[in-house]
Amino acid sequence: MAPNDHDLASLVMELFDINAFKFGDFKMKVGVNSPVYFDLRVIVSYPPLMDKITNLLVDFMNEKMIKCDHICGVPYTALPVATLMSIKQNLPMLVRRKEVKNYGTKKIIEGLYKAGDKCVIIEDVVTSGSSVLETVRDLRNEGIEVTDVIVVVDREQGGAKNIHEESVRMHSLLTLSYLLDTLKKGKRVTENTVIAVAKYIEGCQIRSDGSFVKGNPNIVNELHRTKMTYESRADLAKCIIAKKLFNLMATKKTNLCLAVDLTNSNDVLEVTDACGPYICLLKTHVDMITDFNEFFVKSLIDLSRKHNFLIMEDRKFADIGNTVAFQYTSGTFKISSWADLVTMHSIPGQGIIQGLKSKLTGNADRGVFVVAEMSSHGNLIDEKYKNATIKLATEGADADFIAGIVCQNPLFRNPEFIQLTPGVKIYDTGDNFGQQYQTPEYVIKKNGADIAVVGRGILEARCVEKAACRYRDVLWQSYCERIGVDDGDQL
Repeated sequence: MAPNDHDLASLVMELFDINAFKFGDFKMKVGVNSPVYFDLRVIVSYPPLMDKITNLLVDFMNEKMIKCDHICGVPYTALPVATLMSIKQNLPMLVRRKEVKNYGTKKIIEGLYKAGDKCVIIEDVVTSGSSVLETVRDLRNEGIEVTDVIVVVDREQGGAKNIHEESVRMHSLLTLSYLLDTLKKGKRVTENTVIAVAKYIEGCQIRSDGSFVKGNPNIVNELHRTKMTYESRADLAKCIIAKKLFNLMATKKTNLCLAVDLTNSNDVLEVTDACGPYICLLKTHVDMITDFNEFFVKSLIDLSRKHNFLIMEDRKFADIGNTVAFQYTSGTFKISSWADLVTMHSIPGQGIIQGLKSKLTGNADRGVFVVAEMSSHGNLIDEKYKNATIKLATEGADADFIAGIVCQNPLFRNPEFIQLTPGVKIYDTGDNFGQQYQTPEYVIKKNGADIAVVGRGILEARCVEKAACRYRDVLWQSYCERIGVDDGDQL
């Protein structure tokens, strides 16, 4: 039975929901940057989805009446799918090595075959078709006939044409245009996103050697994170609270987070009430408050509703999943009951995210910011840790819970995540405890911050309300200049 549109549309939605499709600014194997990236490697963590894709590919192959003696998956992402297809159809599989061993048989093609056998190639995503053509070459060098390749996604950037020039027919289960249209109909992306990707792809047709069909066009990627508006990025965010924060920033026209690091609850409430109209986010350290009580929590929530801002408890969870689950929901503070967002370190690994999510009720819109960098001088975070943290936050299966990254520099490309940068002061000085400050203009325009965290620059001012207003204006103007709009149209 041929795959029907309902099944294909359902597949597209499932792949989007597990973060197999990303929008932003990504470096491709062929050397160009792209506004869309397909990471189908994640499907190996979802057995039911693997089975669904395999069944659709088998049906698709039968619909196309492709007959063969062997199946060969392009290494490495397509190998699991090709293996399942081989089992379901009782067809022998061949494995093409990416690197030839310098010992043993030194084979490039593993499996039992003979000259004249016919093999169909399975691939996950095709851009220029170079990986497919490398597999075609190695199979043909062994005397194996190759006339057809089946791919999950055709990016429509010249791959089909390049493959056809080598007398191989390419059959794609999904095309990029179909995928975008389906996501638009399902309200997962907006018309602007579809247009931006289509414009880029149309002007970026690539030969199999990586060269451009029409030279090297100077194509502007309109989905570059730091050039996009908060509204358009809200459409791409999978985390509900991130969507809410993006839209709040756009509506209220502020990207200021106030760090209200005070020890008395009345002082916290007084400053929050004065600065509330100018902030999108309030950052707390409730374990500093000497008279913490339920009335304080209720008053804080009331102020967040009155002035339309979100609350983030800067707890920086850093323990094993089971422990943080109780730290988050229980004890004196019961943080999950009132904080929209919390911060966490990545050092415990994926388990800490699962722990934080485990005790949340279905109605609570909650999220986390993952700490990748700190603003203190001499901190022990190195490049390896930063890279691993970004990978954990942006490439894992928890995009629906991760609102963004706490960092000092533009470490990630995905526009769905928010960069939160602490240590911001109009005068870039420091303190006696290693804290280093950067100016509002610098962190927004140069370092890619979406939200700037200001504490003492406001708290130590003669009038906290005027200081908050000033920071709000400077930060918002810097954002408007970054995305290339007149701040008069935005403020």
